[in-house]
Order: sequence, then C-alpha cells, then structure tokens
Amino acid sequence: MTEPLDLAHLRQWIGRSEEASDIVTAQLVKGLRATLFLDIGMPTTGDAAPFTVHWCLAQPVYPASMLGPDGHPTRGGFLPPVPLPRRMWAGGEIEFIAPLRVGDEARRSSRIADVTLKTGSTGALCFVAVEHTITTPRGTAIRERQDIVYREMQPAGQSATPARQPAPPPAAKHRESHVSDPVLLFRYSALTFNGHRIHYDRDYVTKVEGYPGLVFHGPMQAALLVEFAAKLHGGTAPKKFSYRGVQPLFEGSEFSVNANETADGLELWVANAAGTPTMKATAVW
Repeated sequence: MTEPLDLAHLRQWIGRSEEASDIVTAQLVKGLRATLFLDIGMPTTGDAAPFTVHWCLAQPVYPASMLGPDGHPTRGGFLPPVPLPRRMWAGGEIEFIAPLRVGDEARRSSRIADVTLKTGSTGALCFVAVEHTITTPRGTAIRERQDIVYREMQPAGQSATPARQPAPPPAAKHRESHVSDPVLLFRYSALTFNGHRIHYDRDYVTKVEGYPGLVFHGPMQAALLVEFAAKLHGGTAPKKFSYRGVQPLFEGSEFSVNANETADGLELWVANAAGTPTMKATAVW
C-alpha cells in the first residue's frame, strides 16, 4: 500500500450518485446469449434479454491515459479513491422485477451506499457497496446492490490464492459443466467493456498479481447461476438473487454450475474442476 487508507475520507463518498443510459440491442443480446451458453436465436425488438444484460449496459468509457496499471480507470470519480491496488467484485444481491427487452432504453441510477474496512488473511480489505436501480419506459426492472472489494497486492513470490480451502458443497442434484478458456473470458470482457488485465493478460496476472492463470469474471459466474436458476424454474428469474465470491476461478479447466432445491428456492454454486466452490448463491421466488 503506497498511501494510508483514510476511512473517514473515503466515507465522504457515501450518498454520491450518478446516472447513465443505454439501449438493449439485438447484437448485444446475441453476444451475451452465446457467452452464457444459451440458445443464440435471432432476437428481435421486444424479445427478452438475458437476465443480467444490464451489466453490459452504459459501462464507463475512459481514454487510455486515464487507466491504471491494472486496466481499470484510475481511482476517484464516482467510486471512492481507495488506495489499494487490487479490485474485484465480492458479491451482491439482485431483485428482478421485470425483464429487459431488445429495443429498451435502460436507465441506471447508482448510489454509493457504504464504505467499510476489514482485515483478512491477505491484509486490509475495503468494501464499497453500490446500489443500482435499472428502469425502462415501462418502469423499474431491476434493483441491486454490488459489493466491490479492494485488497492489497501480495508480496513478490507469494500466491494470491487462499491457503485455506472452503468446505466442500453437498452433492448437486442439478449440474452443468463448461470449460473456462481465454476466448470465453475475452468475450465477456468485450461485452462489458472491462479492461481489467487479470482477465486477459497472463503475464500481468501471474507475475504482478500472483495468480496461477487468467481469472474468471465474478459477474459472469453470477450470470451463469441466474440463468441456471431460471432454467430450473420454468424460465422465470428469481425475485431475489444473492451471491458472493468464495475464491477465484481460473481459465483452462472445466467448471460446473450446480443447484439444489431449498424450502423457498435454490441453493446454487459454481465449482472448479476439483469440485471446490468459487461462488455461492441463493435464489428465491
């Protein structure tokens, strides 16, 4: 960490807001369907988009001169300038109210809800909670909270992966397997205009951040879980979907999307080739 972490200063960002809008296009829907292993089809105006298409809309665009060494925009602006070099999605919660459709103009209203500081096994952890509301001309479509975590860089030669493995999940009643390859990661980065180098620059992710390979996007894992949940529930999105990252998932191997029924919905998780969970979620209807 190159500068002190002043929590009181960072909490001054709480309450800051911004708005952005974008159009749900047929081409975007085709690309996202293909990336999420869905039937691509020939989407036309009025057709429902994948449930997390809003993560592809109105993404911030900055000139190259304003990007940091990790490919993210430099700190500051809408998000607080947390002086920790590693930034990732930690989890969140989504309330699905109505589907987004091809041709929709979707407007996103965002607000910084909280900034907190914790200490973990890898050092200081700063969590920023961001609330979003997505609306269309028909009304509110989605409400969600995203939890973003900022972490310290690991010392040279030290692995960035956790030494303690999470407990194994129960046997899955429902399961699908896919392969996480660099093309899949590239496609999702392109759809979300995500320049974070951990998803495509192997030299950077292994030599600078200390991971063993390219890192699978947390939002893509969550998107796959949402689609799997809907598939198991007659094609309808859950009213509430909560998810959290457990550990990184890396490219180059098989991974699985898993689910079991619960009293009010589904317990879901993504697991790596060894069967170890990398993201856990719950879906409620």
